[in-house]
Amino acid sequence: MTPEHKAALAEGRAQGRAIRLYLEALEARKPKRGRRRTEASIAARLEIIDDQIGDADPVKRLDLIQERLDLTDELEGMQETVDMSALEQDFVGAAAGYSERKGISYSAWRELGVEPAVLKKAGIPRTQRG
Repeated sequence: MTPEHKAALAEGRAQGRAIRLYLEALEARKPKRGRRRTEASIAARLEIIDDQIGDADPVKRLDLIQERLDLTDELEGMQETVDMSALEQDFVGAAAGYSERKGISYSAWRELGVEPAVLKKAGIPRTQRG
């Protein structure tokens, strides 16, 4: 394998990583249907679960344990901070080359939730077809 080929593979991996991390962060920040949970509402539900778990039958206890695990994970996720500006900057640097190489259109990026201003910074024109 030539050094040029190795460099091209490394660049492709770096672009793919930048794209994946940015899109995952966008997905995580996307509003979900229904009432938005807060840290306080999750803490209140965890207290209720703790009160109910001792008197529950085994199947209900199993459900409560799983709900407690899910809520604890959600609470931890709320407390994580993601530097969207850094992820966006990496995305902007990688998106044009990635789009060209993979045949990704402007419309596909938009459908995933990438803002037009970000695509403009990345150099992806509205007329780009996959």
